Amino acid sequence: MADIFTVVADSARRDILRILLERAVPTGEIRGPSGDVRGELSVSDIVGHLGLSQPTVSKHLKVLREAGLVTVREDGQHRFYRLEYSPLEEIEDWLIPFLSVDFDQAVKNADLEADAGLKEEQRAFASAIGKAFADASQMSHVVKDATAKKWRRNG
Repeated sequence: MADIFTVVADSARRDILRILLERAVPTGEIRGPSGDVRGELSVSDIVGHLGLSQPTVSKHLKVLREAGLVTVREDGQHRFYRLEYSPLEEIEDWLIPFLSVDFDQAVKNADLEADAGLKEEQRAFASAIGKAFADASQMSHVVKDATAKKWRRNG
């Protein structure tokens, strides 16, 4: 069985789930005025909603069925699909912690951390330049002293 996140990653399958959700009736099998079972849609109904070919819709329905996201009821040669909610709880459980995050504050915190890191990097760079300058300055004094001593000896 495919991972549920992989299954819902496909936009056509998400569209099928949305269509079935819109059709769903939470109180069970309630018959509509034409005798159809509410909450169910035939493959041809789904094809009509999506504008995809019947083989393409059937392929996606098979993947959804194997993942347990839809159930099928056969009536003669017709198949009627219904949304199955329980597997969606896995997605909900994974998603809920992200929904409780204050994203505006998280972005501000990330920006502050980036600024602090940049300042830290700038301080380290300035320190390295300062040390290099000090070393170079000492070196120039050594060179001057050595040059002066050489001229005194030779001069």
